Amino acid sequence: MTGYLTRDRAAVAAGLAAPLTAAAALLPFRASWPDTDVALLLVVVVVAVAALGSRVAGALAAISAAAWFDFFFTLPYERFTIRGSSDIKTAVLLLAVGLGVSQLAARARRLQVITITDAGYLAQIRATASLATSATSPDAVADYVKEQLTGLLGLDGCRFEYGSLLGHPPRLEPDGSVMTEHGRWDADLSGLPAGEVELRTFGNGQYYGRFMLKPKPGAKPSLQARLVAVTLADQAGRAFSASRNAPSGR
Repeated sequence: MTGYLTRDRAAVAAGLAAPLTAAAALLPFRASWPDTDVALLLVVVVVAVAALGSRVAGALAAISAAAWFDFFFTLPYERFTIRGSSDIKTAVLLLAVGLGVSQLAARARRLQVITITDAGYLAQIRATASLATSATSPDAVADYVKEQLTGLLGLDGCRFEYGSLLGHPPRLEPDGSVMTEHGRWDADLSGLPAGEVELRTFGNGQYYGRFMLKPKPGAKPSLQARLVAVTLADQAGRAFSASRNAPSGR
């Protein structure tokens, strides 16, 4: 269980604690700083939490920031009550901006697209794409992709299953993350889970099967390598789709 995302758990805790810590640090300046300046600094804290964690962590940080801003920096002090209309507006804006920006920051982190600059990775993608468009059988593409995935991800073995999904093995997602029945697995820290990991294959939205990946003990493929693996599986899916949609000979 040690491989599950401890970073996200830590970010949730930071979402609750970091705004309080920042607010406490700003207390000595309460009399001399405008409330708007304090609110802006708290937004920075919210963004930092969201960028390192998740949408939940960012939302908690925004709510926490608004609450502690109210408690420490609006009259009456040290009560969750606001009297001044300008303070109410600032607190509401802090919450709204914090929520909005935190969601954008978390989205950028989760859906980031890493530019593939490694020449070897690019060669693999080009070769697979070329084969997908020229091969007479999609099985040949699947076999080629199996070989590529074995070396790319440090696997003991790789097989392709057609048709229905059976069981609930860990899954390599399109964004390069790994999802299990118990939640997101920290592949960067712990490598791929033991056993088999599935990599589903789609073409034009149609599911065709999955590559079943059996990692070597201690294998820790980088996020970039995992994204390349997803791209190779997509090429196999395109080959299956093209084969299914090709006109039959007479």
